[in-house]
Amino acid sequence: MTIFDSLATIWADATPTPTPTPLPAYEGDVNLITPGVIGFAVTFLIAIATVLLLLDMTRRVRKVRYRGEVREQLAIEQAEEALAAADAEPGSRPARPSTEGDDPARTPGG
Repeated sequence: MTIFDSLATIWADATPTPTPTPLPAYEGDVNLITPGVIGFAVTFLIAIATVLLLLDMTRRVRKVRYRGEVREQLAIEQAEEALAAADAEPGSRPARPSTEGDDPARTPGG
């Protein structure tokens, strides 16, 4: 046994262990114990804050979705303008409409 073990044993023996004191029995009506006005106010404020956060989140998600839709629409319009500008240049080949599946020589097995 080392000196630390013996000191720990002496210290543990010298320290009294406290005995817990029981709580006194409640003598009133247990149905009358309520959180009161303060508890109601705190619960109400948390509910209002939750509703406001949900509304804000919905607004932000909607804004992000609309921005994505606008970006897609702008990209489509820019592609159409670029295609129209390429078709309008002199000496360029006219754009052919998509004939995918119309040409029997190009279809597999045809």
